[in-house]
This record gives sequence, structure tokens and C-alpha cells, in this order.
Amino acid sequence: LNGDQLKLVFDETGKSSLNITGVTFNSKGLGLASLVQGTDFIDNSASNKVLANLNTASSTLRSEASTLGSNLSVVQVRQDFNKNLINVLQTGSSNLTLADTNVEAANSQALSTRQSIAVSALSLANQSQQSVLQLLR
Repeated sequence: LNGDQLKLVFDETGKSSLNITGVTFNSKGLGLASLVQGTDFIDNSASNKVLANLNTASSTLRSEASTLGSNLSVVQVRQDFNKNLINVLQTGSSNLTLADTNVEAANSQALSTRQSIAVSALSLANQSQQSVLQLLR
């Protein structure tokens, strides 16, 4: 990331996020820019100072590698979760839209039959009322 920052947002509200701060992995970013050719290895104290700087740079690299590995595992877990959620949602939507046509045809026929019986019952009720009225005339 070259010293930049990256914010990964995991939800629509922004409450679940991961901030990643980059490190500049060059001699200046690792504290090794002060090395001077020909003068850093003249005596033991200068060599020890360079060795200490190299150890610090090595520790920084290990620490950042660990942090990046941890961040990677968080992102991978979230990615797996999202893939599983997508699969569940796709299966659910498929189940909702792919109805059994035989069952739906039977339901439609049953509703049509009920409607026909209801119309016939109303017609018979109306005819019986007409018959009673004709008797009373």
C-alpha cells in the first residue's frame, strides 16, 4: 500500500469495516536509508549499529507480514460467508420461482370448480326465490 490506508467496509451501514494501513517497504521506510557506503562497516560499533537497523527492519517486515496475513484471513472468512449467503439466497429465489406446474394446474382447476359451483348455487337460489314468488301470485 506504500504507506496508504485502505478501508474495507463489510456491510451497508459501514459499522463493520477493516482499516488496513500500508507500510513503505523500501530502505527509507524500513529505517535503512541512513546507511553510507564505505563508512558503516569501519569498526565494531558502526557494524553493530547497522546490524541493529537490519534487525529492526527484519522485525518490521515480520510484523507487517503477520498483520497482512491476519487481515487476509478476515477478508477470506468474510468472502466465504458472502458466497454462502449468495448461494442460500439464490436457492431460495429458485424455490420461490420454480413452482411445480402440475400442482399449480391442479390448484387452478380446483379454484375454477369452486367458482363454478358457487355460480350454480347462486343461480339455484335465485330460481327457488322466483318459484316461491310465482306461487304467491
